[in-house]
Amino acid sequence: MPDDSTHTDPDGAVGGEADELTHTEEGDVQMVDVGEKPDTARRAVARGTVHLQPSTVAAVRDDRVSKGDVLATARVGAVQAVKHTWETIPMCHQIPVTNVETEFAVEEASVTLTVAVETTGKTGCEMEALEGVTTGLNVIWDMVKSAEKDANGGYPATRITDVEVVEKTKRPL
Repeated sequence: MPDDSTHTDPDGAVGGEADELTHTEEGDVQMVDVGEKPDTARRAVARGTVHLQPSTVAAVRDDRVSKGDVLATARVGAVQAVKHTWETIPMCHQIPVTNVETEFAVEEASVTLTVAVETTGKTGCEMEALEGVTTGLNVIWDMVKSAEKDANGGYPATRITDVEVVEKTKRPL
């Protein structure tokens, strides 16, 4: 599939970076009109990592977390977030999500979540992939927070990093 790293503004101009903001006009905010764009098959993949104490990751890996199966719960949370992205990001279009894939890489002191989203429509699905990743990682943090807390109730070793879109493609139908 070809790379779709460039964008097209409403007037048809193409650029590698945002040449102008398309969601604002003289201080007002508006949703971009994609009605004239052709339907295309689209896919976006995002990834991010939650860093945890090695003992916490071992408990996740061995399914010894008191709240239940951490990765199964994070998978459900990621999929739900993908489906509800349009409700949390103000200028995001509601799109027909045709597929969501989640993959976890469990390392010694971290869990990396990759979320792939597919749609057929007039606009991309990278925001949905990002929402899936960030929510899935937040679910992991929530499920293990009692093990991650220090004596003061803080989370000195816990952090979410490297959230990014790693793939964005589109192809004509």
